[in-house]
Amino acid sequence: MPHVFEVAELTRALKSVVESEFPFVWVRGQVVNLSRPGSGHVYFSLRDAEASLGVVWFKGAQAGRVTPGGERYDPLTGEVLERPLAGLLADGMEVMVAGRLTVYPPRGTYQLVAEVVQEVGAGRLWLEFEELKKRLAAKGYFDAARKRPLPPHPTRVAVVTAPTGAAVRDFIRIGRERGHGAQVRVYPTLVQGEAAPAGIVRAMLRAVADDWAEVLVLIRGGGSLEDLWAFNTEEVAKAIYAAPLPVLVGVGHEVDVTIADMVADVRAATPSHAAQLLWPERGMLAQRLDDAEMSLRRQIGSLVSLRERELAALARGLSWLSPARRLARLEDAFVVGEKRLLRAAAARLDGLSRRLDNLEARLARRFDRQSLDARDDALTRRKERITAGMRLYLADRQGRLDVAAMRLAGLDPAAPLARGYSLTTVLRTGKFLRREGDVRPGDKLDVMVYEGRVRAVVSQDGPDDGEQP
Repeated sequence: MPHVFEVAELTRALKSVVESEFPFVWVRGQVVNLSRPGSGHVYFSLRDAEASLGVVWFKGAQAGRVTPGGERYDPLTGEVLERPLAGLLADGMEVMVAGRLTVYPPRGTYQLVAEVVQEVGAGRLWLEFEELKKRLAAKGYFDAARKRPLPPHPTRVAVVTAPTGAAVRDFIRIGRERGHGAQVRVYPTLVQGEAAPAGIVRAMLRAVADDWAEVLVLIRGGGSLEDLWAFNTEEVAKAIYAAPLPVLVGVGHEVDVTIADMVADVRAATPSHAAQLLWPERGMLAQRLDDAEMSLRRQIGSLVSLRERELAALARGLSWLSPARRLARLEDAFVVGEKRLLRAAAARLDGLSRRLDNLEARLARRFDRQSLDARDDALTRRKERITAGMRLYLADRQGRLDVAAMRLAGLDPAAPLARGYSLTTVLRTGKFLRREGDVRPGDKLDVMVYEGRVRAVVSQDGPDDGEQP
């Protein structure tokens, strides 16, 4: 069974191998990802076209050594240092770094522990690149609004490049594979060196003057910053900016970004990628065609379904508005109303019938024949008793009345008058005359008889003797 390492065990083994095999190395590269934390150490990466290496430059190794005379010098090269290079280090500088390789266990990565860092000289180009980039950006050279799309499946392509380089061969090979029916016209030029910028511009102008191509392509293989510098010049940038054709630029590798890439309408990562952007694979085109066909079918199906629903809605609306439909609705409403009326009348009749039945039942319970006969007999007997009572009462009252009449007749003052008596009143006193002494001679008397009244005067002489009063 093979030995199974623990992570720390394997890392320690690799660290031992790396440190023993590379005790001291020189490495050249471009500074990227520079970092200066508060500890004073410097961290950055060295990069070239294909790889990147982490570097740590500890604070103690940055200052060099000091001679008895007070001069600071590099202990490895003997170079006198006016000031530590760590203060001048910047992204984009190309440097030579000497040190030892080691493995950093917490991250499991290897890194270069720098002892000496020397500038190679590319830093100046990097600063020029940044200055030109800012200036062209301010003029709108990189604005996305001015970017033009590439023509789909171009058949006439002008390529400005070195005629014998690998870049043009790869470009033509891919064009032959994908660009069915397309023609490529190469405008040869230098793509490296001091004469390259002018040559690139002239080639572009020839291609524009021919007025033949649909698109203009600038390509070049990979290289260092100095090798690609022709594509970072202002004259090439202006030529691209002024080109009447869409310009596609594919220079170097993916990590290489030039001014020409930024000004171009479309940037490709590599020359081969430039050809791939112009002519997609036929399989992809077939797939896109299938996708488009399926999408078209779905859209047509959706459109047909939508129109069918709209047509059905319109038909329902038209049917709803037709006179025959309206009459049918009225007839239906009439039938419904008739049924409701009949149901209401039937319910009313049922209610009245039930109420009548109840009343009849109550009447029958309360006023049946036997009860009525009994009541009639009782009423007859009560009537007879009342009649008899009334007769007795009247007879009694009549008797009392007769007695009272007799008494009243006995008390009537006119009765004696009928028998010849009279009532005499002395007018002077207004009293009845009851005795002789009640009058005086000359008194006037009012004598009331049975029928009428008589006035008399009392004479002075009394009644004659022998005369009967």
